[in-house]
Amino acid sequence: MSNEMELNQTPAEETVEETPEVQETEETLEEVVAVNPWEEKYNAEHDAHLRLAAEYDNFRKRTAKEKDASYTHGKSDAVAKLLPVYDNLERALNQACEDAAFKKGVEMTMTELVNIFTSLGVEIFGNVGDEFDPNFHNAVMHVDNEELGENVISMVFQKGFKIGDKVVRFAMVQVAN
Repeated sequence: MSNEMELNQTPAEETVEETPEVQETEETLEEVVAVNPWEEKYNAEHDAHLRLAAEYDNFRKRTAKEKDASYTHGKSDAVAKLLPVYDNLERALNQACEDAAFKKGVEMTMTELVNIFTSLGVEIFGNVGDEFDPNFHNAVMHVDNEELGENVISMVFQKGFKIGDKVVRFAMVQVAN
């Protein structure tokens, strides 16, 4: 009876066991197919191209940032060179003058200089009554005054100037309390 079963089996039903040699050759073929040298070269070239594009993009952004910084630096240097003129005009305006035409000329010159500073984006700061901020003010004197609050500017010796976030010159002030 067992012979009848064996005879009745069709070849499709027979179980074929693969030998280890057959398994190894199939794995080797899969590896060869998976490791196509043209595909590897394409992937390497594609990766190199992507890296080069990213490097160029970083270079472009860095040079644009450096260009903006150099423009701001140059502008702040030019403003710093004009600050003694501003200080002298301010002193001239604070002096008593009998000649009205002369005083008017100094006022017009000062107004024009302030307009130029404003057009360049320069902000003038450091007024009496403002709160003292060590990031913008240089305290050269201290006074106890009960009429003024804590850390309040009581006197300004020199105005401060800044362009954006960059301080060109700190304000020289006297601080109360």
